Amino acid sequence: MPDRGSPALLRILPLGMAAALLLCLFPPLKARRQQQARGQAIIDSASDAIISIDSRQIILHANAAAARLFDDTPAGMRGMRLGHYILRDLRTLGGLGKHDGEPPFGDISQELRLTGRRATDYTLTGRRSDGAMFPLEGSLSAMQEDGHSVFTIIVRDITARQQMHEQLARSFSQLRELSSALQTIREEERKHIARELHDDLGQLLATLRVDLTLVRQHTDTTAPLQALLHSMDGLLVTAITSLRRIASNLRPRALDEGGLYFALQKLRHDFLLRRAIHFDLLADEADLVLDDARSTAIYRIVQEALTNIARHAEASRITIALHRIDSSLAITIQDDGRGIAEHDLEKDTALGLLGMRERVWGLNGSIHIGADSELGGTRIDISLPMHAEVATAAMQ
Repeated sequence: MPDRGSPALLRILPLGMAAALLLCLFPPLKARRQQQARGQAIIDSASDAIISIDSRQIILHANAAAARLFDDTPAGMRGMRLGHYILRDLRTLGGLGKHDGEPPFGDISQELRLTGRRATDYTLTGRRSDGAMFPLEGSLSAMQEDGHSVFTIIVRDITARQQMHEQLARSFSQLRELSSALQTIREEERKHIARELHDDLGQLLATLRVDLTLVRQHTDTTAPLQALLHSMDGLLVTAITSLRRIASNLRPRALDEGGLYFALQKLRHDFLLRRAIHFDLLADEADLVLDDARSTAIYRIVQEALTNIARHAEASRITIALHRIDSSLAITIQDDGRGIAEHDLEKDTALGLLGMRERVWGLNGSIHIGADSELGGTRIDISLPMHAEVATAAMQ
């Protein structure tokens, strides 16, 4: 038997150690391969399209769902540039012939650094093998594999969702147009009824009062009859006053006879007759020479705001300012009352606020209702675009 120092033992010992080391490493390597196989099977069976790429955006692997999504095969997609299938937007179509698709994500490593290496959502455009385009929603994540960066992209076809959103947008636009049309029809009906009340019924009541005055002038009437005629005259005066008030609520005559500026001044005057409150109306008459649609909408908005202040605000000070800023009319309504909570803005019963919004949106304007940091109550900010012909009329 050779001793410890024999050359044969020294030659056999490294071979034995290597074999023992392989035996030790074989189970972990086998387990790792099995784990990778299970992970690959999960990816291949996933319902979402999953694509793995390297730092050059070359496709390393695509599961079956990705192949179906782009009308290709997993083997056919392997080795292709990602930009051949996924476009960041349609502007990248110009580079398809030159570079087989421009990279849809630019410098992926840089984008991941900017986002803290978290999954980053993108809105993309997909291209099938027949050239058909379709919208995608994707997320991007990164990992290290054998010292190299591997990026995983999960994409979903959002064609149905986009079509639904477009349909909802069309429905919303149609509802907005319908609301605007109904507002216009209602204002026209109000104008017509107010004119009929004033011209027909008003003239009739005025004629009756003249005839009643002639009857009272007869000397042969008895005292009881004079008292009755006096009472009838008082009822006629009350009826004429009520008729004027109803007609004015339907359509303020000041709006037709003097324009928006004088109509707002009359609205302020009537409000102050009913309430002792400090009310500032800041406006220039030249800024309020507008067409009938805008004049009526602004009047109704201010009227509704004053109604809400009177009912809910318990305010002691109101400021309403209307000023031209470039090609827009800025309207600010402020009070120092109780203010309004955010949840009150979305109540189903807040029809007045909804009506104000609809009038503003119907004129392609913007409106914001919230707390007022200056007076401590509620503040309404409105911006309405002005057409060129309206601006010309305002400067004349």
